[in-house]
Amino acid sequence: MALGTYQPPWLRTVDLGEQARALRVWWQRPQRLRRAVQAYRDLLAATPACIAYAFTLFVTWWTLRGASDLVGRRLIFSASTNLRNMQKDPVQVLVASAFWTDGGFPWGDILILITLMALAERWLGSLRWILVVAIGHVGATLITVVGIAHKIDKHVIATRVAFAADVGPSYGISAMLAALTFRLRGPARWLWALCMLLWYAWGVYDSRTFTDYGHFFALLIGFTVGAIGVALSHRLVAVRQRRAARSSAAEAIRQATADPAPQAEPESARDRVDAAAVALHEPDGGLHDAGRDRAEHRHH
Repeated sequence: MALGTYQPPWLRTVDLGEQARALRVWWQRPQRLRRAVQAYRDLLAATPACIAYAFTLFVTWWTLRGASDLVGRRLIFSASTNLRNMQKDPVQVLVASAFWTDGGFPWGDILILITLMALAERWLGSLRWILVVAIGHVGATLITVVGIAHKIDKHVIATRVAFAADVGPSYGISAMLAALTFRLRGPARWLWALCMLLWYAWGVYDSRTFTDYGHFFALLIGFTVGAIGVALSHRLVAVRQRRAARSSAAEAIRQATADPAPQAEPESARDRVDAAAVALHEPDGGLHDAGRDRAEHRHH
């Protein structure tokens, strides 16, 4: 794709109505199962970050499954982004906490990663997908930790919350689900955003744990990152259009002011003399014809 016609992924939206009609046409064609499997394989082939993330979650779960309960709890607490660990080694726990899950097999996280998150990575590309997930995870964690520290200082919550376990990819996934809002076009975009807000707000109202607050903050971060990405993409397209317009105008001016084709120079006096000299050297057939000599010049 040429640079002048490149469109940033944040501006590539889809209409759910058109997608539904295309799906109905696709469903009527033969060999549906085979084509569905091939389409899903193509999707996974274009989403290496999601596949690597899901595989890492499986490996860490398998590690906890093979360890004793005491060792497993120590691993979880060492990777947790609680207030105590964030005060000691924030960078290490911010990275490690995203790859561990507490509890049983993370069916929900893995299914979301290989479906919705895979579609998001195919839309944005691996690098942008990783950035959105990382910003959501880190940003929501920092906001939550600051809130916990403030509440503990005010004696609003118990001190034991500073040592609670908080691991998993849910913050990053929540941010990416919010960013997916900008993939949709028309009323579907607002409906998706409203459903996300209501769902996460209900979680905060119903449970009111710091994890639920973290999910809600991650959602707001995802909306913010998506809005910034769309705004910057529009600005980039506008700058390229202005540059293309200036280049076209400059090219038109250059062609209009270009020097005309060189004209033939007028014949000079020297050229005329040379032409006359050439004519003098031309043979005169009359001088070789004795019969055409004048009488007074004949020899008797």
